[in-house]
Amino acid sequence: MAHRQGLYFNAYNKGKALVFSKVPLPDYRADLDERHGSTQKEIKMSNQIERRVEDLLSRSKLSTNDSASSSNVSMKALPSASSSVERPADIDKEKLSSQLRDLQNSRKMTPSARSMQSFREKLPAFNMREGFLKAVAANQVLVISGETGCGKTTQLPQFILEEEIDNLRGADCSIICTQPRRISAISVAARVASERGEELGETVGYQIRLESKRSAQTRLLFCTTGVLLRRLVQEPDLVGVSHLLVDEIHERGMNEDFLIIILRDLLPRRPDLRLVLMSATINAELFSKYFGDAPIMHIPGFTFPVTEFFLEDVLEKTRYKIKSERDSSAGSSRKKRLSSVKSDPLSDLFEDIDIDKEYGNYSITTRQSLEAWSAAELDLSLVENTIEYICRYEAEGAILVFLTGWDEISKLLDKIKGNTFLGSSNRFLVLPLHGSMPTVNQREIFDRPPTNMRKIVLATNIAESSITIDDVVYVIDCGKAKETSYDALNKLACLLPSWISKASTHQRRGRAGRVQPGFCYRLYPKVIHDAMPQFQLPEILRTPLQELCLTIKSLQLGAVSSFLAKSLQPPDPLSVKNAIELLKTIGALDDMEELTSLGRHLCTLPLDPNLGKMLLMGSVFQCLDPVLTIAAALAYRNPFVLPIDRKEEADAVKRSFAGDSCSDHIALLKAFVAWKEAKRSGRERSFCWENFLSPMTLKMMDDMRNQFFDLLSDIGFVSKTRGVKGMRINSCDNIIPAVG
Repeated sequence: MAHRQGLYFNAYNKGKALVFSKVPLPDYRADLDERHGSTQKEIKMSNQIERRVEDLLSRSKLSTNDSASSSNVSMKALPSASSSVERPADIDKEKLSSQLRDLQNSRKMTPSARSMQSFREKLPAFNMREGFLKAVAANQVLVISGETGCGKTTQLPQFILEEEIDNLRGADCSIICTQPRRISAISVAARVASERGEELGETVGYQIRLESKRSAQTRLLFCTTGVLLRRLVQEPDLVGVSHLLVDEIHERGMNEDFLIIILRDLLPRRPDLRLVLMSATINAELFSKYFGDAPIMHIPGFTFPVTEFFLEDVLEKTRYKIKSERDSSAGSSRKKRLSSVKSDPLSDLFEDIDIDKEYGNYSITTRQSLEAWSAAELDLSLVENTIEYICRYEAEGAILVFLTGWDEISKLLDKIKGNTFLGSSNRFLVLPLHGSMPTVNQREIFDRPPTNMRKIVLATNIAESSITIDDVVYVIDCGKAKETSYDALNKLACLLPSWISKASTHQRRGRAGRVQPGFCYRLYPKVIHDAMPQFQLPEILRTPLQELCLTIKSLQLGAVSSFLAKSLQPPDPLSVKNAIELLKTIGALDDMEELTSLGRHLCTLPLDPNLGKMLLMGSVFQCLDPVLTIAAALAYRNPFVLPIDRKEEADAVKRSFAGDSCSDHIALLKAFVAWKEAKRSGRERSFCWENFLSPMTLKMMDDMRNQFFDLLSDIGFVSKTRGVKGMRINSCDNIIPAVG
């Protein structure tokens, strides 16, 4: 019944509480658990609505007994939160298919559609249209390898949609195309809708977490991988879906690899389902073999020539001088740096080079700068100088700068604003692009600036693939991206900057040559680029598996070790065993490797299980406010900075915050509370400077506290009406007595 009305449904308290909602519902609601009080609530409604509800209930024949056995079973029998709005079952499919074809044909005749068609026909994918459609019809699985600029992301789903509607199969057509990022799902859907001459949300729509634009008409839905996984929780066979396209599979994120396992198990149950796997790089053979030697189709790309400059060239070209911070002797500085900084093989490779011998053709200023250059930390002044050089001496065109995270983006934004030349808002439009930004802000990057204004986009690797900023001519590449790693000290997953792969450098360079010849400024030496791995190590092989293990158990996919053994590249069995043992240790799994009550709660929190338990216990012991702060610092980073030349001063400040507790956690709690006080009086910057704190880190922690609170509210552990601001901030002193 809920499905037919476009609503979500779940049964709580052993089926005694039935909830219908316009938004997705959690698996558990503490406020509807009779162990926490009464679940009976009086509902007032008009006579008209009451008659409507009674009519729907009688037609659905839904009884409490049907739902009482298990809330999980009830949810699996119902449509997912991300499924398309269901069409009435008794609709005349032949008539609907005919209407869809007529509508599609009429839109093709408009001037805007004809102009778009002319553009589409110039894309390399258009020449492969007939071959692609025949391959999809003849094979259950097809692997596509498409180079940058080929049009695979926007055109291939569209080809299927057009073919199905043209052949009067539109009524039964339901295409899903997954994207690894929210902005990709939105921007690609908007582009495809525009090419079809329609409004977004008609036959083409999108679905991301907490946001969607779709209708009963929607036949092609772009969504994130996470949205599809949530649908599979409730609808394991994807009933009604005719075609599934998984884009950017080469990125090998945890969600993507997990989805691939589920889909391979699903295909025998759904012989009518067509699966298309799309990769931007050349490792298609790996996916083909995984799906029983599925056929591979390669689509050549089209990009204009892109001229590359590496660090040595950039220094020579801009005459920027990198200053050694430690010693007047550059060579001595390199040796000290090598012994004091945690290194990696690529950085070590450059440290071992004889600069004068390797770069003898470059000026002495460039060689001195190369001696002083450190791979450990990005020189934002170098980035600023490179941007200024392009703006002063190169032709018009947008600049896309690849950075590792919000911290670097914020610092560079401040530098640009303070630059006497770049700080002119009349001449330069500077836009950040980060996954944590609201989608409405992210969309600004696609708009062309006014005449005589240059656009500068400061982005993470979110801009590496799937999205096209079509006026970009210059790319500045720092060579790194944040990837999930394991923090052995805190025993938590963390995001740390790491060198990217050659596949990623190829993608970044390609962003500059989409509409005209471009230029790529690499802010790292060529010797490092040449030694980079071809592909990044899959996330499933380099990160803790606890969260994934909980998901496997919550989906009732069998033994964790057996399921993960079916992976494209299975993780080490010892890593799986360690993850299971840790979950047992924290009480999330019992001795039989089944979910405990705590484990079921942790499944609803998209967090590291250790952090999830910490938040739940903070709520139970009524010391949530300080726990939110500690969890935010552990999940992101410690707000204290440690300048090399003022280490003793910084340590003394940290000890003063800790007081008699001698606790790092109490120190950061007291520092956070003091920062909030300073912020209220507008002196947060001076406070951070005096106390060796990172303002960007504290701001991110503050945002994460709100996110964590919302997650706890969604599963009924705290009241949303009260809000995180309603809690006492200065409750640091109560945390230790509260937990004994």
